[in-house]
Amino acid sequence: MKLIKIGTAIAVSAIMAIACQHKANTPAPANTGSNNNGGNNNNGGNNTVDTGICFSRDILPIFIANCTQSGCHNATDKADGYVFTSYETITAKEFVKGNASETKLYKAITDNDPKDRMPQAPAAPLTNAQITLIARWINEGANNKTNCGTPCDSNNFTYSANIKPIMDTYCKGCHSGASASKGVVLDTYDGVKNATLNGKLLQTIRHEAGVSAMPSGGAKLSTCQIAQVQKWAAAGALNN
Repeated sequence: MKLIKIGTAIAVSAIMAIACQHKANTPAPANTGSNNNGGNNNNGGNNTVDTGICFSRDILPIFIANCTQSGCHNATDKADGYVFTSYETITAKEFVKGNASETKLYKAITDNDPKDRMPQAPAAPLTNAQITLIARWINEGANNKTNCGTPCDSNNFTYSANIKPIMDTYCKGCHSGASASKGVVLDTYDGVKNATLNGKLLQTIRHEAGVSAMPSGGAKLSTCQIAQVQKWAAAGALNN
């Protein structure tokens, strides 16, 4: 009986060892959410490796989408002397690398008073995940890490995996809910579909003459991201 038990234990161990060989860790960005290449970084499991915070992928889009609308912290209005459109301008004023609690912009996004909190009401506050990510970025030294997103493939253009993440990253901050800028709602499928099929969304992200360039105050979307939106529109703007 002992020999049988020992043999069984060895067999089980061998099976487990083989199984573990097929559970390789998958690299993922710090936020394990949508990225600025229109892809989806959520691997849907617990075997993800945190590859660190990438400023251009994880941090800058939060500020562009939530803080650079008209009258706020864009290069034209410069509300209170702050501009949140680039690494240089975000870290230029009352910013303490390595110490989020002493950095004024962090104090502003965590303020409990809606009158002082940024983004200001009626705009929605940043999510807990966004705030945590910004705090971690600052506390880790606020590194200017760029060009670290998952490569964009313009042949991938489903709404859920590609289009929605782009809207959430770059557009949702200004175009959501009852306070949506110019009445353009881009935090719902129907809103994105309507803005796409009437041509307005494509005009703005392509920076065509006579329209307000979007994202407001930020860099133009990549050629691949624009192509994804164009192909999605051409295919009927499906909720896929």
